[in-house]
Amino acid sequence: MAFIIESGSVTSFAEYSDAVTQDQRLFLSNESLTDDYVEPLLIRATERILTRLRASSWWRSYFIERDTATTINTVADIPALDADRILARQDDFTDLCVFVAFSDYILPGIADFGDEANSERQKMGYYKQRGDELIAELITAGDWYDFDNDSTIDTTEKQPGQVNLKRIR
Repeated sequence: MAFIIESGSVTSFAEYSDAVTQDQRLFLSNESLTDDYVEPLLIRATERILTRLRASSWWRSYFIERDTATTINTVADIPALDADRILARQDDFTDLCVFVAFSDYILPGIADFGDEANSERQKMGYYKQRGDELIAELITAGDWYDFDNDSTIDTTEKQPGQVNLKRIR
């Protein structure tokens, strides 16, 4: 498990081998799931994760409490997280990236949506649930981001958060 770093910046939280390790049978039964196909989807999943974190109330309060130099007029003024500053729980971010890639990009590309009992459709739901649980756990922990970019996460940079549960009817 390793972040993919290109030109000194993190481009993906996971690599092809992480996805293969998660579900080897899927890759054995689908020859089209090659490195060239999956890697861009993992990069896209990383971008999606960063977007979800940016939209969270945890990030808004975390950023506003720590950055006194930036004038915030609207929520749109709050910048995105910098993936290079994620120093702790990197294995969890790798798992999250694989879960999001499977549920949102990889499995929908091969699933048979005409069959309710299709295993890929069921796996999409499983990986979606695992991803939601893990992102909630990361926000609740709030102990993985180096806000001041000094290569250490001080106690003042840790901020446990809350995830509001949604009722689905």
